[in-house]
Amino acid sequence: MIPAPGFEGRRIAVFGLGRSGLTAARALKAGGALPVLWDDSVSSRMQAEAEGFAVEDLTAADWSGFAALVLSPGAPLTHPKPHWTVDKAKAAGVEVLGDIELFARALAVLPQDQRPKVVAITGTNGKSTTTALIGWVLKQAGLKVHVGGNIGIGVLALPAPTPEAVYVIEVSSYQLDLTTSFAPDVAILTNISPDHLDRHGGMEGYVKAKTRMFQHHGEDKVALVGIDDAWGGEIYKALHKQGSVTSILTNIAVLGGGRLPGLAVERVAERGSARESAFLEGRFLSMEALAGDVTADGLLIARLDEARSLPGRHNAQNAAFAYAAARALGVSHEAAVQGLVTFPGLAHRMETVGQLGRVRFINDSKATNADAARQALASYERSYWIAGGRAKAGGIDDIEDLFPRVVEAFLIGEAAGPFAAALGETPHRISGDMATAVQAAYDAAAATGRDEVVLLSPAAASFDQYPDFEARGEAFRAAVLALGATPASAS
Repeated sequence: MIPAPGFEGRRIAVFGLGRSGLTAARALKAGGALPVLWDDSVSSRMQAEAEGFAVEDLTAADWSGFAALVLSPGAPLTHPKPHWTVDKAKAAGVEVLGDIELFARALAVLPQDQRPKVVAITGTNGKSTTTALIGWVLKQAGLKVHVGGNIGIGVLALPAPTPEAVYVIEVSSYQLDLTTSFAPDVAILTNISPDHLDRHGGMEGYVKAKTRMFQHHGEDKVALVGIDDAWGGEIYKALHKQGSVTSILTNIAVLGGGRLPGLAVERVAERGSARESAFLEGRFLSMEALAGDVTADGLLIARLDEARSLPGRHNAQNAAFAYAAARALGVSHEAAVQGLVTFPGLAHRMETVGQLGRVRFINDSKATNADAARQALASYERSYWIAGGRAKAGGIDDIEDLFPRVVEAFLIGEAAGPFAAALGETPHRISGDMATAVQAAYDAAAATGRDEVVLLSPAAASFDQYPDFEARGEAFRAAVLALGATPASAS
């Protein structure tokens, strides 16, 4: 637990008692504040009361007595319209903040030499894998690492800060919107594509929220920015003169379709003393990533062929982010590369869950939009694709160029009809539910008698059939194992 200071003896309104809300309330109480909790859910309020918290109907409260409102990231700050608690807070002159801001303030009150390092990761896609990968690489290098935030454990539930610790935290656009002083030592933006536009009032608001990751960027900070998309490119240009910033590129055309060239790291001295010093200190201007290759300022950093859990171009980019972050924190080149190739992978993101005969089953349930599904489809020359759920804006129109890689699609959920229309002449069938889709996809794949991949990469949200993408992924795993597949851990 990280106690949240600055509000000792003062009443703090906390709305939204999910994971981050309850954790924030506990941290505030540990810091000496007097949190007052409310949630629309009766069961959530009962849980809070059972823990001994003051639960008060905030619709009838005297807001002039509150020092702050801690808002759940699930409640809208600005769009489609501000949550009613936000209106009340602003009318009373009460600041609105979230758990990431409480975390930032908890570290800021520590003496400079007592502060841990913070690596923060945001982006539309890839942030969870990048977060988990960085945490793994740093742990393998012997650092004391705490991983959480928007992935796994709420940030304030992580262990209390110590000088030698490194916090690796995933941060969503909703959480960033509620920050004012957050200043990570290494700030990472993986990529930006349209998502959550209803909550940010459009693309401009969404990009602005992501950019808050760098609101206090300076010479003492490191920024790692993916520049595959135009928004990332513009953010990189704006940051370039403010401090250390590395661009990370995936969309590279290699002449002749070959691998990326790069000078062996052992020959870095041939680049001159300035470039050699920069490499030894973990400072890079640009990194490039293709499937299986990562280079940095012209140096061949890693061949990822042995890293079974990092297939595809997008995972090479994740590896580039992880390598650069680790080097920025003083990890050696050799230790960083060793961490990359031993990474076991992240559940529900390009996760091999089992094998039956010559058919391999890949769980990419976390691909909740078309851009995320693009990464998975592009990683395989052929796949039997399970897709569908609650479609996001644009559906799967933007990945039409990858339909030739789909041997057959098996469609589930609300999006089955619209996805079928979008697929056109690409072979497909409407399966409806997960178990039916898995069985049909396996039967079709096994019938070819060759090595095949059944890929769950839904390109849609899960909320029509499942509470979250994790539950959807576990349903896929259960259906695969029910076929008699050998679990990946046992293969």
